Amino acid sequence: MKKQIFGQIGRLKPEKIEEYKDLHAHAWPGVLRTIEDCNLRNYSIFIREDLVFAYFEYIGEDYDRDMEKMAEDPVTQEWWTHTKPCFIKYAMGRDDEFYQDMQQIFYFEGGK
Repeated sequence: MKKQIFGQIGRLKPEKIEEYKDLHAHAWPGVLRTIEDCNLRNYSIFIREDLVFAYFEYIGEDYDRDMEKMAEDPVTQEWWTHTKPCFIKYAMGRDDEFYQDMQQIFYFEGGK
């Protein structure tokens, strides 16, 4: 399958910014293993004030199934009990999400 690229955006509660940064500075090995097992690569999270932007590449065959697999993982579920409370629900038009997927409008992969 061709690589798919994702960008997501979210907002943190001001009082939870440092906690969220610390969690990711000490990411749990089991969570990282699940991310890799679910075919995500080059996962990055950026922050500016309370705005969080995530970037990752998906290299699998069935994104929805891999996301279900991630959601079923007990270590990831425990991780989310620490990370999700850091967020203000941010989804546009939906009140049950913490990240909103963004539309990719430009991509250039150089390298001669």
